[in-house]
Amino acid sequence: MNTKLHDTLKREPSRRGYIAMICIITFAMLLWSAGVIEINTGANGLGIAKNIIKGILTPDTELLFNFGKTGVLYLLLETICIAFLGTIIGSVLSIPLAFLASNNIVPKPVASVVSLVIMVIRTIPSIVYGLMFIRVTGPGPFAGVLTMSFTSIGMLTKLFSDTILDLDKNILESLEALGLTTWQKIRYGILPQLVASFISTVIYRFDMNLRDATVLGLVGAGGIGSPLMFAMNSYRWNAVGAILLGLIILVLIIEFVSTRIRAYLVRGE
Repeated sequence: MNTKLHDTLKREPSRRGYIAMICIITFAMLLWSAGVIEINTGANGLGIAKNIIKGILTPDTELLFNFGKTGVLYLLLETICIAFLGTIIGSVLSIPLAFLASNNIVPKPVASVVSLVIMVIRTIPSIVYGLMFIRVTGPGPFAGVLTMSFTSIGMLTKLFSDTILDLDKNILESLEALGLTTWQKIRYGILPQLVASFISTVIYRFDMNLRDATVLGLVGAGGIGSPLMFAMNSYRWNAVGAILLGLIILVLIIEFVSTRIRAYLVRGE
């Protein structure tokens, strides 16, 4: 038995050359990429880092617990609303696009064209969308909502379509044999199987949009990013600490809740 196993292993093609080549190429790319990194460890940079940490440990409590429009709580609520509305709008638009991009539901030429459009949408970073919509609508939360919607469409349509492509084709063939139309196949035979997966994906996208909405605030698209940038530029480290502390707590809460919901939807736990 051991002899047969040894002979089998000897007949297997040696992959050492491929592995060595991959390691060499990866190491060379790491060295090449590291060449563009410039590490600045000057006293000014270290001082700013210390001030930020000190600001988090001693935040501006008046700003942190201010219930007005300039307080951290209101700005966090605005950020959540931007992320939530952008996720909902993007989700609603992504569902029909996902079906149109699935070649097991629609003809392949239609699926190819829609997939190409979605690919173009996904290639544009969210910060670029933010800058574009700020030029169109002006700075404010509305530009943030539009940005979140477009970035959500690119990701959600791709993930929804991948889920649809993994469906059992026998179900589709059975529904087609019964004479159901394309819409009836989607409505009665496919959607009930996809609801849990779709909701889980939407919750994950909302989690991402919440972080992106904070970054978009830096370019004027609403949310808590703009006050954070102004506080840092004016060296108000206690205000910076209050804003960062609020963001940390918010992200931890959203992460915990979204993880539990996704686990319940996917595994029933």
